[in-house]
Amino acid sequence: MQTTDLTPTEAMFAADEASRNLGIELLEHGEGTAVLRMTVTAAMVNGQKIAHGGYVFLFADTAFACACNSHGPVTVAAGADITFAALAHEGDVLVANAEERTRFGRSGIYDVSILRGDDVIAEFRGRSRSMRGTNTKEPR
Repeated sequence: MQTTDLTPTEAMFAADEASRNLGIELLEHGEGTAVLRMTVTAAMVNGQKIAHGGYVFLFADTAFACACNSHGPVTVAAGADITFAALAHEGDVLVANAEERTRFGRSGIYDVSILRGDDVIAEFRGRSRSMRGTNTKEPR
């Protein structure tokens, strides 16, 4: 598949080495939505033998990025927060469901649920801002 055949979400994810190197998979995406999967590896576990919150946040942030970049212009996080609801452990398969709540001007609000089966691991809210150009190296 040529780069020009990719959707904005697919193109962004294809260039996201950080997420791909952690084994994150883009399962589904649409306008303002994305579903991703990640298996918690031994390298993602902290000294308490639970998934490090930073990896769970990164996973949610990646789903947020896929959803908010679905519209075309390069879009970045203006802010985000997460609430951890349950623990995740090595071997757990997590799914992130990202959904757009609203867009206004160049800004947007997105919610991401991190699940292990039916169990909620975390809830994330991201606030996005679209850049003026379509390339992150262009002037803002």
